Amino acid sequence: MSFESATETAGRLHPDAEVAGRGANGNGHANGNGAVAIPPPLRADGTRSEAVSLLRDYVALTKPRIISLLLLTTVAAMFVAAPSGPAITTILWTMLGGYLAAGGAGAINHYIDRDRDARMARTRRRPLASGRIAPAHGLAFGIALGALAVLQLALTVNVLAALLSLAGLLGYVFVYTAWLKPLTPQNIVIGGAAGAVPPLVGWAAATGALDLDALWLFGIVFLWTPPHFWALALLIKDDYARTGVPMLPVVRGEQATRRQILAYSLVLVTATLLPVATGLFGALYAVAALALGAGFIGLAWALLRSPTRRAALRLYLSSLAYLALLFCAMALDRVLGA
Repeated sequence: MSFESATETAGRLHPDAEVAGRGANGNGHANGNGAVAIPPPLRADGTRSEAVSLLRDYVALTKPRIISLLLLTTVAAMFVAAPSGPAITTILWTMLGGYLAAGGAGAINHYIDRDRDARMARTRRRPLASGRIAPAHGLAFGIALGALAVLQLALTVNVLAALLSLAGLLGYVFVYTAWLKPLTPQNIVIGGAAGAVPPLVGWAAATGALDLDALWLFGIVFLWTPPHFWALALLIKDDYARTGVPMLPVVRGEQATRRQILAYSLVLVTATLLPVATGLFGALYAVAALALGAGFIGLAWALLRSPTRRAALRLYLSSLAYLALLFCAMALDRVLGA
């Protein structure tokens, strides 16, 4: 799955966007001569405002908008695995653990990418890249969240769900961010497996085990990730080139990337229909998968034929809705057919 925020992306695609400057002391502002003006003494309301801003920055480290889609796939998988409905407490504990694990991974990702983020227009306002939070503090925060997630899931859900969440965190941090991202244009193809773990966590949370049917959900997210992320990469290719990240549009060119997006979209939609053939899903899901898949392929084809930023942004944002609606259709099909 994509590890980027749709709102952040849509709002920061223009490379000439300016960043609000900060003084060397972290809260002063440079005047017209470049000197740092010393702020007036803080009053109680100013201290409270700074505390709220700091809290928001720590929340931002967890990438909450990304997590919302991860949690949706997690909960949907729980109902696919147990159509009669898991206990509400199991759902809530799983969502909490999922948020903590994904949030920890996001914070550590901020730490590893902080220098690259500072040179990219889309990400240079992030808390670590802009210096609002010290790198060591961000790293400690991420590690603490990850450790808490594993402990909490093991105690309140089950050990398998905890281990799977740990695998997802480690895969995202070390396999994707630290190793593959700066190494190969296939980074998101291989590293995208980390984003496909949440449905497995949900399945394990609901049943205490994994079976072959769970792999369909994993595979769908795995195949969805490249066309989703490459649409974003087309939008910020110059940023990636500037920071030396070998994303596909940088290494192979935009037209080759568009062809890959269409090819992966065709494979993805085919894969979404295979669980119908195995009997995992029924007619309701089949109709939804066909309709959503036709729309997805149509947008990928439109991007190939009309290579504009608008077409790339439309596919990127629509792909988020596609995955959310597809997983909702999975859960609804299983619940109504139970």
